[in-house]
Amino acid sequence: MKMQPVNNHGQRTILFKSHLSAKNTIPSKIQACLPKNDLKGQSVAVIGLGKSGVAAVKLALARGASVVAVDQNENLDPLEKDPLFSKHNNVKTILGHFDERLLRDADRVVVSPGVPLETNGLSSLLQSGKGVMSELDFAAEVLPSCTKILAVTGTNGKSTVATFAGQMLNHLDFKTFVGGNLGVPLSEAALQCLTSTPQSPMFKASTVAVVEVSSYQLEIPPKHFFPSVAVILNLTPDHLERHNTMENYALTKCRILSHMSGRKMGVLPLGNQHLNDAMRSFANDLNLAWIGAFPGVRINLEAKVASFKIPCVERVSELQLGAMKTIGMHNYHNAAVAALSVIGLDTAIDAEAISSTIGKLEVPPHRMQIGCNSLSPEFCNDFRMLVEIYNCVISVTLAYHDLTHLSCGSQELFQIRQGSSGFERLMEPLKYHRGVVTIFLGSMGTIYELTWSHNSMKFGSSGMTIQKTLSANGLSIPCVRATNLNDAVKQARRMTSYGDAIVLSPGCASFDEFTSFEHRGRVFQELARLSE
Repeated sequence: MKMQPVNNHGQRTILFKSHLSAKNTIPSKIQACLPKNDLKGQSVAVIGLGKSGVAAVKLALARGASVVAVDQNENLDPLEKDPLFSKHNNVKTILGHFDERLLRDADRVVVSPGVPLETNGLSSLLQSGKGVMSELDFAAEVLPSCTKILAVTGTNGKSTVATFAGQMLNHLDFKTFVGGNLGVPLSEAALQCLTSTPQSPMFKASTVAVVEVSSYQLEIPPKHFFPSVAVILNLTPDHLERHNTMENYALTKCRILSHMSGRKMGVLPLGNQHLNDAMRSFANDLNLAWIGAFPGVRINLEAKVASFKIPCVERVSELQLGAMKTIGMHNYHNAAVAALSVIGLDTAIDAEAISSTIGKLEVPPHRMQIGCNSLSPEFCNDFRMLVEIYNCVISVTLAYHDLTHLSCGSQELFQIRQGSSGFERLMEPLKYHRGVVTIFLGSMGTIYELTWSHNSMKFGSSGMTIQKTLSANGLSIPCVRATNLNDAVKQARRMTSYGDAIVLSPGCASFDEFTSFEHRGRVFQELARLSE
């Protein structure tokens, strides 16, 4: 990678050309790169039938392919029974065990992000040169070449940054798709491009695609996914059951930068050694900007001001963040990074233009979301881990000083080191809270072992682990145990008084009681309403 030193932090960059006008860079009508039926006569196997997989099936059928849709869950309904696919006679669903020769016989194999490459011989197929690709890449192959892609990845915060960036662009009248790992799969956007006509309301396709990208979507090296701006927000231990080591995790994340050159900009956090080492594996020319240094963005949380400097452009611009209505000072950071990313798209948007959007930003569901704004108390739903154990970032304490903390712990999402759960690091920030409610589903008999962790933990056991750790370290505020979320809300309600907030902010995954974090958030909001 060709770089030039630019500051005393040891970070490097290459020339970034000045912005072109939006009028010259964004056409009013966009058509797909590929003609309809470009896969006619070919067979496509889609592995994994979650949202991404089903969207890939629809896209493959629209491209004229015959599709074999595969999922190991035998309880799913075959796609042939879905009204969306009833008119197609070239789709076949296989649930449960299947003959792996089916994949070898397919012309292409599209893999959903939830499917590890170690299953079904996918890794060996990929190494053999077979056309194995991610759903993300399968969709990107269809997107118009003139569509600008803003890609956001990282261990934490990517949904909020992607949402903020999409809102900024939409408020500035750029037709923008926001999705990927967040919400709507990219294959849906590609399908709209493919099937739109001059007569249809969708003909004016998205001019910018803001795509949240998970590490799972980057396990298969992309060949068609070419972001104009790619952001890696942070990298902390997570998903190591798939990636095994932090080195592999960093390399996987950095694949988001693998096809970027010219005026395209990559954004990295300052001082992450794993990412810095991984970047050496990429040989393309790349503009680099930094979260926390110039070129890039510097954020003064106390003054609520973000300062920007685009690589090799001398002028420094500022963005006032004080107009934000979202909860939590960490969202000033998220908005600043989103603004840098939007400016880097090279569409004549600058900090002055973005300032008009700051007061309109709204967090995505289940991220510091007010569920009930009654006189006492206030309920707030934040699905993310409240605590990044390794960075000891307690974002919610920056927004509130009197909190009742609901922790729905069941599975530790970090590696337990030297027999320690890591929860002792909660002691300092929790002294600003009123109390802690932990949830322990002791009656559950199912055991799920985190094999990648140094110590295996039983399904539903983290609530007790949290409570024991806090008590053993002399926690000075009440710490009580609940049997489920309903019980936890009731107990938290008893601790609160006027002006307090009850925050659902899990320190661990907690899907033993729920099907997903969205399900958990909806239940919490309903409990908040019932408690008025």
